[in-house]
Amino acid sequence: MNEERPLPAAVLWDMDGTLVDTEPYWMATEVELVEEHGGTWTTEDAKHLVGHSLMYSGEYIRERLETSLTAEEVVERLLDGVVERVQHSVPWCPGARELLLALKADGVPCALVTMSYERFVAPILEHLPPETFRVIVTGDQVDQGKPHPEPYLTAAAALGVAPEECIAIEDSGTGATSAAAAGCQVLVVPNHVEVPPGERRTFVDSLVGVTPAVLKTLPDRDLAAGDLP
Repeated sequence: MNEERPLPAAVLWDMDGTLVDTEPYWMATEVELVEEHGGTWTTEDAKHLVGHSLMYSGEYIRERLETSLTAEEVVERLLDGVVERVQHSVPWCPGARELLLALKADGVPCALVTMSYERFVAPILEHLPPETFRVIVTGDQVDQGKPHPEPYLTAAAALGVAPEECIAIEDSGTGATSAAAAGCQVLVVPNHVEVPPGERRTFVDSLVGVTPAVLKTLPDRDLAAGDLP
């Protein structure tokens, strides 16, 4: 009989599109900002930014506008719009909050690894029990954002665990690349953008029904909707 796999040493969570479905908030704010300056913003533009750092997004948007705004000022305008929306309503992704709280109950440390900034993260954390995330790595705390492995390496180091013993949960190719490059096994839950297959990636349709026990099975098999225990 095969020995049962242990729980992961830690679970490292992306936020936008993985824990909370805030990508539509970002997209709506991008449209407002671009149209305010007489530009046009396409769905392809919005999808291109999913998973990238805010400074990348700020530069990308600034290059498409005839504006005196700096990339930093674009980022602050984006944050203003999205924070306002989050304060009105936090859109949890299906199954995400349940899995997060189950991991906490089982004593599995979790880290939040997001390219958003601290002032956007704070109003979301207010809706979770204290210290649900033992470590929080935000985009303004790292030199290299996703797809660079630095965010996930930083989170694992702060938790005192090896990345190879962690599972990262991601919804974008950019984030999955970052986590896999750091050495993590990656549970990919595609949301607003397609994510190509790759090394260290296991795909699931949603986090509904994903439990700590399910995470023990990774990376043995891909999880289709009918595979969940």
